[in-house]
Amino acid sequence: MIADLYLKNAKIVIPESVIEGGVVVQQGKIAQIIQGEAHLEARKVIDLGGKYLLPGIVDAHVHFNQPGRDHWEGYRTGSMAAAAGGVTAFLEMPLNATPPTTNRAMLEYKRQVVSTESVVDYGQWGGFVNNNLADLEDLNADGVIGYKAFMSNSGVDFERIDDDLLYAGLNCMREMGNLIGVHAENESVAAYLGKQMRSMGRKDRASWYESRPPEQELEAIQRACYWAKVTGGNLHIVHVTIPEGIRYIAQAKREGVHVTAETCPHYLFFDHRDFERIGPAAKCAPPIRSRKEVEGLWECIFEGLVDTIGSDHSPCNWEEKEKGMQDIWKAWGGISGIQTMLPALLTEGVHNRGLSLPVLMRLLAGNPARLFGIYPQKGALLPGSDADLAVVDLEAEWTLTADQLFYKNKHSAYVGYPFKGKVVRTLVRGETVYQDGEIKVQPGFGQLLVRGERYNY
Repeated sequence: MIADLYLKNAKIVIPESVIEGGVVVQQGKIAQIIQGEAHLEARKVIDLGGKYLLPGIVDAHVHFNQPGRDHWEGYRTGSMAAAAGGVTAFLEMPLNATPPTTNRAMLEYKRQVVSTESVVDYGQWGGFVNNNLADLEDLNADGVIGYKAFMSNSGVDFERIDDDLLYAGLNCMREMGNLIGVHAENESVAAYLGKQMRSMGRKDRASWYESRPPEQELEAIQRACYWAKVTGGNLHIVHVTIPEGIRYIAQAKREGVHVTAETCPHYLFFDHRDFERIGPAAKCAPPIRSRKEVEGLWECIFEGLVDTIGSDHSPCNWEEKEKGMQDIWKAWGGISGIQTMLPALLTEGVHNRGLSLPVLMRLLAGNPARLFGIYPQKGALLPGSDADLAVVDLEAEWTLTADQLFYKNKHSAYVGYPFKGKVVRTLVRGETVYQDGEIKVQPGFGQLLVRGERYNY
């Protein structure tokens, strides 16, 4: 049988190593991985010239704001940026949209609105807030890949939960086979310190990170892990910024607690001095940490203690950032980063620190696909898996400019930074969706993903 596509002359990143060879694609699926050279008939043959062939990234932490705040982003521009960054599937958060995805009707409405927009595949988180415990089962039946909850105020129309609901929700997760992803910060301490800062007239950039110190994040992580241990429920701590937090989660996991840890590229790329220089474009919560914390996170990655890396792409229009130029408290908190996640990690991890590509891709593809129930359809270079692939020129050196961004609002903390390693082509289900700066498919090419497996990680 003649194959549909043969990608040859590549360095293929598989879980254990990097091999030289090619990938055969048939009807959108990986049919065969070939080691070495082979003369193979295919309707289309692409010679990759020795470039690296990676499994497509599964970005499990994305805010695209649609419906309701489409002027901030949207599935169309957001998914184009994803494709340009080697992301072939994204899992989108339930907040920063109107309405938030907290019940079945809202989920159905979201899916109708976005069904013709994305150029890569996508799934959705459900929301867990202070009044929708009874809605979690319906959302689970409709295939949400997890439930996002906040232990601190989110700053938007998405109310945080207290310990009683976290306890109840984790009990539900044990029964349903799904998970809760929590934003772990201590609301009482953060609010107290923030009020102190403002009462002193502090508007400087340092006042933001001083109001949310590592200790208040660590306490919330410890408390969430305790309730996961008591209930046997499934917990995922998103955007962990501190090595102490990662190590606590790893120890809890060794003790049998069903808990995993995510960190984000901006916590591995920037430190607090970068934030002071960049300003509002780099404001986020939890905040960018000190260089000591950055290096500690990298140590945790090399020790195998981090489970996933997600972009936490959280865009807004520039006016929402500009408000904070003289008063950091007025700026929207969130970093636009889905397009630069892979280049940033190739630069800081692979080139600067010697992180292996197989380890990096487990964090970006294999592990999130498993955790959120879409493996091995996604996140794997295996026969039968979707042919989701990123072609990378590992030696390409380039500097990000705003005009290269596909975001609706073309600003990012990463603008002006040099990278080593560039995505040159992205394929979803065997189709080239991005190549050399251009999107090659129409909006609506992306397909909906739903959780196909119970939590088993």
